[in-house]
Amino acid sequence: MAPKIDITLYTRAGCHLCDEAKAVLYNVGATFQATFQEVDIDTDPALQARFNEEVPVVFVNGRKAFKYHIDPPQLARLLKALTY
Repeated sequence: MAPKIDITLYTRAGCHLCDEAKAVLYNVGATFQATFQEVDIDTDPALQARFNEEVPVVFVNGRKAFKYHIDPPQLARLLKALTY
C-alpha cells in the first residue's frame, strides 16, 4: 500500500494563478493518488493574514512545497519521492 499523500491548496476566488495551480495539482496529483483539498483563505481571517500575499500556496503532507507557481516536473519528483 502506497503512503498517503495529502495536498492542500490555499487559494482565493478570482485568482488566475490559483486556477493554474489547481489544474497542475489535479493532473499530477491524480497520477499519485494524492488527496486534494482546496481552502479559500478569504473565508478565514487567520488564513487571510497568513497567506494574503502568497496565494496560491501548496502544502504537501503539511509542509509548504510551492507558492505562486507549480513546476509540474518538480511536483512529480516530490510526490514520487513520497511514495517510496
